[in-house]
Amino acid sequence: MHLALRIVEFAAGVVIVMIIIDSAVRTFVLPRPAGVTVTRVVARAVRFVFDQIARPAKSYEGRDRVMALYGPVTLLVLPVVWLIGVGIGYALMFHSVTHLGWRLAIRMSGSSVLTLGFAVPQNGVSVGLVFTEAAIGLVLVALLIAYLPTMYSAFSRREVMVSQLTVRAGSPPRAATLLTRAHAARYFDQLDELWRQWEIWFVETEETHTSLAMLNFFRSTNPNRSWLTSAGAVLDAAAIRMSCLDLPFSANAGVCIRAGFIALRSIADFFQVPYDPDPSPGDPISISRSEFLAVFDELAAAGLPMLSDREQCWQAYAGWRVNYDSVLVTMAGLIMAPYAQWVSDRSLVQRRHRPPVKTHRRAAR
Repeated sequence: MHLALRIVEFAAGVVIVMIIIDSAVRTFVLPRPAGVTVTRVVARAVRFVFDQIARPAKSYEGRDRVMALYGPVTLLVLPVVWLIGVGIGYALMFHSVTHLGWRLAIRMSGSSVLTLGFAVPQNGVSVGLVFTEAAIGLVLVALLIAYLPTMYSAFSRREVMVSQLTVRAGSPPRAATLLTRAHAARYFDQLDELWRQWEIWFVETEETHTSLAMLNFFRSTNPNRSWLTSAGAVLDAAAIRMSCLDLPFSANAGVCIRAGFIALRSIADFFQVPYDPDPSPGDPISISRSEFLAVFDELAAAGLPMLSDREQCWQAYAGWRVNYDSVLVTMAGLIMAPYAQWVSDRSLVQRRHRPPVKTHRRAAR
């Protein structure tokens, strides 16, 4: 083999290994959102397979049973792909520095990356390659082992609040149920504490669901529960509280909404979900006026202190909802969320195009 070809072959192997290491570090170690091509390709390929398996299911429960495995399986597939990539890269390097054929180069690479040790290196350079490949293989497996406790710890913290919301907002959660139960049980004055708790939950979710991206696809233990539908119910309840109830202004409810749409937008940015970053209060939302008025009447019938101007209430509610409407509905379709009013019940029929980017207004009110 010509020297130039050997150099190119060795360089190609080094590049492949560096790409794999970069993917592993950005996915499992880097404490910030990072779009990694290898990880995205693997996640999309596994999702395609799961979509094909789930499609014949006739009920949501059937699809949920299939999709519950998507996140965990993807996490297990990633190290396998990385090990294969490292094996291919080192096979190229072994082939370039030894006089072995492809079969023996691949055999030596596989023996090294899996630390089996049945292939003996032929010279000093190949000995160095064997040691480095074995070390990389061990590190990749160790990263996954260290990553899983962090993932499940974040999952557990997220699900505590989701489960608690079932008591207050039902299953699936509804904004109207949250408010009517609070009124009936006479703990409406305690909702400020609920808004504060969910503000913290949104901040934590933004951090964990962008740095630990597969966590978005980890499904709740109950098929009718979802972190996203719970978030939607809380945001809608806070928006109704701010726009429709004849009560003193609640800064906690407003801050909760802001924390919520910032979190959802950050997650949407990671998944490259398009949305208008600077919506106008008059922009259309996925909720119709008639749907809103039906809930308005439901709350009034339950005895809540509603404002008299229904049209003004509708416009005020839409002005709050527009901040999170698009990302909420689109993310519900992405993670295949269970049915919930005003969230996933319109995610499959609502198709939004990328809105024009505007810069002359502030994004949050």
